[in-house]
Amino acid sequence: MHKPDLKVNFAGIQLANPVVLLSGCVGFGEDLARLQGFDFAKVGAICLKGTTLTPRLGNPPPRIAETASGMLNAIGLQNPGAKHVVQDILPRISHWPTKLIANIAGNNFDEYGEVARIFNDSPVAGIEINISCPNVKEGGAAFGSDPIVAAKVVEAVRKGTDKPIITKLSPNVTDIRTVARAAIEAGTDGFSAINTLMGMAIDLPKGEAVLGNFQGGLSGPAIKPVALLQVWRVYEVAKPHGIPIMGQGGIENSNDALEFILAGSLAVGVGTSLFKNPLVGNEVAQGIEDYLAKTGHKSIESLTGTLKARSQ
Repeated sequence: MHKPDLKVNFAGIQLANPVVLLSGCVGFGEDLARLQGFDFAKVGAICLKGTTLTPRLGNPPPRIAETASGMLNAIGLQNPGAKHVVQDILPRISHWPTKLIANIAGNNFDEYGEVARIFNDSPVAGIEINISCPNVKEGGAAFGSDPIVAAKVVEAVRKGTDKPIITKLSPNVTDIRTVARAAIEAGTDGFSAINTLMGMAIDLPKGEAVLGNFQGGLSGPAIKPVALLQVWRVYEVAKPHGIPIMGQGGIENSNDALEFILAGSLAVGVGTSLFKNPLVGNEVAQGIEDYLAKTGHKSIESLTGTLKARSQ
């Protein structure tokens, strides 16, 4: 049995394997370094905690709520600010044998561009753009809900960095393909799909919202069918341009990850499942390798986007 090659070139970032630990689920990764059995070399990359230009305290508590087959979070991008991350945190973690990807957010186009410039002079391999943030100058609508506005964010980040740009697409839109097309025209190098769905939880006996912010992002197994469809749709738009997709949303094991690869993902993101099994990223990578060897596939690329219509 041959040993398949798990390496992928994702938007110019050379990954040892396609498994990426997602932003917001591992902080800046330092807790993982203290975890017995975790191996940084066995994950392709870590997306760092979402970072803004200035420090943020985040939303009022409670900020996490469990739901049926999922989790709501309304952290509110609590973070120490971009300069602190680059000057104080990255020097402590840049020696890890995996790639680091910054995740950035902003209140306006200028802030996105400035955060990109700060990270441009740092060891991160690429920059992931969170376009699900509210545009404070336009009534709070998310940057990613309008293809024209989303494109302007990508353009602002492109001016601020020569590192690979990965646009994290929101599923909370009428047609995710229109935003993907706009981002491609604006210069994105890759996509993450999908970000969380918006949801709410209610405490019936108290008649109160469970989350302090009323609403939050839904993640976990409950969103996997939605995420698979959205990846498949984005792949239709991205494939002709050679733009890779990091598929994510409810991945708990290697079979889930392989489904995303069939739907069009070159890389796969593991997030919420890390809270119950911090070693799941290592396990998913091994499971993908075992599947490729068993089925005779020599690489991830040979499996990406090979989803077929149901036979009659």
